Amino acid sequence: MVKLNKIYTRTGDDGTSGLVDGSRVSKASALMTAIGDVDEANSLIGVAAVLAEGAMCVNLAKIQNDLFDLGADIATPDKPVEWTPLRVVDAQVDRLEAEIDAMNAHIAPLTSFVLPGGSALAAALHVARAAARRAERSAVAANAAEPLNPQALAYLNRLSDWLFVAARAANANGVDDVLWVPGASRA
Repeated sequence: MVKLNKIYTRTGDDGTSGLVDGSRVSKASALMTAIGDVDEANSLIGVAAVLAEGAMCVNLAKIQNDLFDLGADIATPDKPVEWTPLRVVDAQVDRLEAEIDAMNAHIAPLTSFVLPGGSALAAALHVARAAARRAERSAVAANAAEPLNPQALAYLNRLSDWLFVAARAANANGVDDVLWVPGASRA
């Protein structure tokens, strides 16, 4: 259980941040960039959740919790420790896939690329999707330096897909999607 009595610790004043195992890394490292990008995506999902209702809101809350698991996963080096580290597992990725399939079952196939927008919820989901894609790119970069849990990477890849389909669902199951019209504003 996490207990935080004091928010500032001053331990990061030297430009480092602590990992789960107590080791310290530069705040400018690829690992910390990935953790920060996951946190930003989670925050933007929180904005979307404020606009969501019903199952969408419930599912966004599950995703936010998963992203804390994912942040802990990334922040735990892959080396022997005295406890069982928190890792993203297949079931979390499988759940996203099942939810994508369920949402997509009610949406007509795309005939054009979708522009971010439509309803306020869809727009917020698209912003979160873009942040999730950045988090995935950052995690892939961190993975090149030190291997990460493959399921954490798979989760981030599926998450951006989930957010895209959720945005279409929020746009009246794609009816209110804003479609790209190539060259529409040329003179």
